[in-house]
Amino acid sequence: MDNITRRDSGMAYISDDAVMEEQKVCRKILQKLNFMDRSDFDGIVRTVKELLGESEDAFINPPFYCDYGSHIKVGKNFFANYNCTIIDVAPVTIGDNCQLAPNVAIYTAGHPVHPVSRNSMYEYGIEVTIGDNVWIGGNTVILPGVHIGSNTVIGAGSVVTKDIPDWCVAAGNPCKVVRKITEEDKKYYYKDRQFDDEAWEQIKGL
Repeated sequence: MDNITRRDSGMAYISDDAVMEEQKVCRKILQKLNFMDRSDFDGIVRTVKELLGESEDAFINPPFYCDYGSHIKVGKNFFANYNCTIIDVAPVTIGDNCQLAPNVAIYTAGHPVHPVSRNSMYEYGIEVTIGDNVWIGGNTVILPGVHIGSNTVIGAGSVVTKDIPDWCVAAGNPCKVVRKITEEDKKYYYKDRQFDDEAWEQIKGL
């Protein structure tokens, strides 16, 4: 069995020449994205679409790093801020209206724990899934196999090692649920600071 088939089947595989040829395609697009005029917003949008394929109103603030791009599927209105890294050996699926703060890292790749197995050059990828309306705080790391539910916020600096459910705030290393998100939270934009009347009127209509 060839290593591309092994990789895409979730089996242990080796990054041989055929695998690296696929990565070369991605790296050429990343070269263009990461060195283009940062004020060329339309050009960035076009290049992000070239990198990710299907996407609707996706925007990534360069620099951005990934292995394939084609293994990343994002929903509507995806936004990733500066210095995001997605190691997409396995599929990374992200829902609608998701935001990644600066320095977020999503890893699907890993290596065996035992040094003999690790030195064999075999590695693996396990998919990561993120639901709709999720905000991932800055410097968060998401590890292979993690599923994050919809309408959830991950606090800055978290290391997400296990699944996180819908409608919660979670944070820490390892990341754990801090509390549920309720309808009462809708009135506040930061801790105890409430929206002003003008903003609140607009939000109530959403």
